[in-house]
Amino acid sequence: MAGQSRKWMILVATIWIQAFTGTNFDFSAYSSDLKSVLGISQVQLNYLAVASDLGKVFGWSSGLALMYFPLWVVLFMAAFMGFFGYGLQWLVIRNIISLPYILVFLLCLLAGCSICWFNTVCFVLCIKNFSANRPLALSLTIAFNGVSAALYTLAGNAIDSSSDAIYLLLNACIPLISSIAALIPILRQPSLDPLPLDGVRRDSIIFLILNFLSILTGIYLLIFGSNSSDETRARLLFGGAIFLLIFPLCIPGIVYAREWFHRTIHSSFSVHGSGFMLVDVEDLELHKELLTRESSYHDNGDETVYGHTRKKSGGEKDGCCDTMVKKDRLEMLGEEHPAWLLVRRLDFWLYYIAYFCGGTIGLVYSNNLGQIAESIGQSSNTTTLVTLYSSFSFFGRLLSAAPDYIRAKIYFARTGWLTIALVPTPIAFFLLAASGNGLALHISTALVGLSSGFIFAAAVSITSELFGPNSIGVNHNILITNIPMGSLVYGVLAAVVYDSHASSSLNIITDSVVCMGRQCYYLTFLWWGCLSVLGLTSSLLLFLRTRHAYDQFEVKRISTTLVY
Repeated sequence: MAGQSRKWMILVATIWIQAFTGTNFDFSAYSSDLKSVLGISQVQLNYLAVASDLGKVFGWSSGLALMYFPLWVVLFMAAFMGFFGYGLQWLVIRNIISLPYILVFLLCLLAGCSICWFNTVCFVLCIKNFSANRPLALSLTIAFNGVSAALYTLAGNAIDSSSDAIYLLLNACIPLISSIAALIPILRQPSLDPLPLDGVRRDSIIFLILNFLSILTGIYLLIFGSNSSDETRARLLFGGAIFLLIFPLCIPGIVYAREWFHRTIHSSFSVHGSGFMLVDVEDLELHKELLTRESSYHDNGDETVYGHTRKKSGGEKDGCCDTMVKKDRLEMLGEEHPAWLLVRRLDFWLYYIAYFCGGTIGLVYSNNLGQIAESIGQSSNTTTLVTLYSSFSFFGRLLSAAPDYIRAKIYFARTGWLTIALVPTPIAFFLLAASGNGLALHISTALVGLSSGFIFAAAVSITSELFGPNSIGVNHNILITNIPMGSLVYGVLAAVVYDSHASSSLNIITDSVVCMGRQCYYLTFLWWGCLSVLGLTSSLLLFLRTRHAYDQFEVKRISTTLVY
């Protein structure tokens, strides 16, 4: 029982870490000041955003560190990376010290690497302590990473609402403080005993409660996150947000109380026959599906190689579309794909393009929010827009768990949900291109945040299901190499268009050139909209190619559940 309560304390500690370590999402809140202090162009400012995202390229280093150091040591290594990376940038933006551009670039790279290390620590904690409910634990904790910007906006308003530089100071100090707060639960990890079936049901209900609390937290931050210019009111609101983050610590009490009720008045509080129940064979345990491989081989009379089936006999010729959908497709979920096989799969590259032209564009959009708002005369609403993007990214991440909750009522392949999640992105960019007013900017920011948040959270489960849970550490890091690539390509595209119009209009503020008007980002929005349509098309093809494998797995899952 004590071990179960410590498990939930670890989950709450992981939520704290994720909630305060999404420090790259508030870049647009201080980017204009940083640009002015350094006296750099929009292209050079974009390179600083790219440097932060380059931390994804070095994601493997956190896994290597975990091989040689305890998990809590890796946690504090990440905290001190961020402390020095953001802390020195704060000294630069306050004109306390002066550093050349190349050193500021390296500081951004160090800070970005710290985010990746924090994420790795959180993934390991969830996977180790929630083997039976990994998708729910991962989606819940990853969701809180998207709300960081809204929390930092509240904290910044509570301390000094007139200073944008305060965000860099908070980025340096708060992750270190949250790491210290999470230290005791992490050091007292419970023994990893397998859960009985009733334990899996109990954990599923607790996750449902936690998701409702998370939605309440997201709504609270959306309503109050940026509407508090008065410092006293902002401090009260920030205290309320901290309370909502601490409140889930009551979950261990719920666990004890439920066990007591179960023992004393079992018949009155039985949950058997509940409409909501996750099966005990979890999505990230899909490698168990390999047990059916040989029987499937004999039943179908097909030759199976690396999880795809090749018919031995001839037959009707497929059309062009059928060939694209059926050729070399996955026939089984959860089969392990080493890196050399992964990069040879068409399914992986369709997945890569969908992510590259979907979630990554959303991240680049958030990095440019400060300049986008400034260009159309909405600079006073920058913090509101940052909070809006952060809050809807948070809701999108929470929605990524929806397939697991409603699968008993409505079943749909997870790659299909990914396709649906990509639809709002092109709508948002074409809306921005068609109308440059403040309302369109707010609506589009919410749509992009919702879409990209879902993709970021769902990607971990999709990678595990398509290419194997045991290889996720390597395979997912290969997938997210598209983030720094996209940050560079999309960011440079936006910066070149921005600087070209700024030069023609000759709007100069302090030492940097500023572009004003709809034309600053008009072509960028058109390009981003077209590229997101490409990502949507790629995701649709991935869904059509993997739907058969998901359907087969669901049939076998249901038959296994009925047997037991």
